[in-house]
Amino acid sequence: MDGTITKAPLGGEATGPNPTDRAKSGVKRSLLSEGHGVPLGVAVTGANRHDMKLTQPTLASLVVERPAPTPEHPQGVCLDAGYDYQEVRDILAELGFTAHIRSRGEEARELKEKAGSRARRWVVERTHSWMNRFRRIWIRWEKKPENYIGFLHFACALIAFRAAGLFG
Repeated sequence: MDGTITKAPLGGEATGPNPTDRAKSGVKRSLLSEGHGVPLGVAVTGANRHDMKLTQPTLASLVVERPAPTPEHPQGVCLDAGYDYQEVRDILAELGFTAHIRSRGEEARELKEKAGSRARRWVVERTHSWMNRFRRIWIRWEKKPENYIGFLHFACALIAFRAAGLFG
C-alpha cells in the first residue's frame, strides 16, 4: 500500500493544498495492490493528508473477498516509513494483516547484502505509474470525488484485465 499526490486544478470536494506544489489544489490517491501489481483497493482525499490517515479507508475499499489469514498462509502488507505508527499497526492487526514497514534505505541495504532477495514496495509504485498513464487519472478534472473514484475503479479494472493476460 502506498499513496501518491496528483494535481486537481479545478478543485472540488476531497482536494486540498498540495504540500509539494506551492499549495496548489491536489488529491492524494492511496492504493493497495497484490504481489503482481493488480489494484485491490483505492481511496481518495485531499493532497494535504498524511499517508497513514488513509490506511483504514484504503483497506475498507477492498473489492475482493479475502480469505481468512492462517498461520500457514499469513497475509502481509508492505508499507514505507510514512506508515510507521502504532495506529497503523493496530488497524492492520485488527484486520489480520502482518505489517512489514521499512524505510527506503533499510530495504536498499538488505538488497545489497543478501543476494537473491527482492524488493517488495516497488510493486505498488509501479501500479501508480500504470494508473498515471490514464490521462483522466493523472490530473483530476472532476469536481465530484464520486466521478473521480469511478474513473479510478475503471482504470483498476483495466489494469487487472491486462494483468490477467500476463499472469493467469
